[in-house]
Amino acid sequence: MKSVFPVYILAICISILSCKDQKDEATLKKVSIEDTNLVKEKVLSKEEQMALTPDEIIGSLKEGNKRFVNHQLKTRNTGMLVKDAIEGQYPKAVILACMDSRAPVEKIFDKSIGDLFVCRVAGNVVNEDILASLEYGCKVSGAKVIVVMGHRYCGAIQSAIKDVKLGNITGLLSKIKPAINASKNFTGEKVYSNNAYVTEVSIQHVQIMMKEIYKNSPILSEMVKEGKLKIVGAGYDLNTGEVLFF
Repeated sequence: MKSVFPVYILAICISILSCKDQKDEATLKKVSIEDTNLVKEKVLSKEEQMALTPDEIIGSLKEGNKRFVNHQLKTRNTGMLVKDAIEGQYPKAVILACMDSRAPVEKIFDKSIGDLFVCRVAGNVVNEDILASLEYGCKVSGAKVIVVMGHRYCGAIQSAIKDVKLGNITGLLSKIKPAINASKNFTGEKVYSNNAYVTEVSIQHVQIMMKEIYKNSPILSEMVKEGKLKIVGAGYDLNTGEVLFF
């Protein structure tokens, strides 16, 4: 009597291969559908950058933030956009923001590769290196807007209010202390655990940092005087995702 075992094994193999083919086909169909949902956009060109005005760029940032708030972020092929930008990038704006992981700048404004230069440092403080980066982004690379963006529940602001002293952190927090002095008229409890007070200090700090940029960078202040650049302040609300410009 002949054994049916080899035939049985063959049938199992055919069944497995058939399932695999169906799975691969389903995967390809899914990828194809996802590809059709990708935003077909290109990296900003120098000519397109030059045609933009500072007000148009600020409007674009506000529109992107609305999409972020409404969970309508565009889907992009980031890998392809990076390749498109290899020959050069022409940013619309430079954002000075905190290093906080809850403030992902490009997502907050729903911007793509090449759209923004981002400087991130605890407490969005201004120092010599930050000024140099802002000058490079604007004078060399052509950005027409600088946004100094603070955010609610900022640990650096809270630490400055608590008067934390620890290594190099002490020097960084000293740059936030003027904002505490500027918030002396706040009527509530002036403690780090009072979110309203922390927010007030954060707003004051953004405004002081804007003045620091203008005062300590002749290059950028000249661009502002010539109408080639706008320096604006903003506050990011972690609760709503909204960015308020001021």
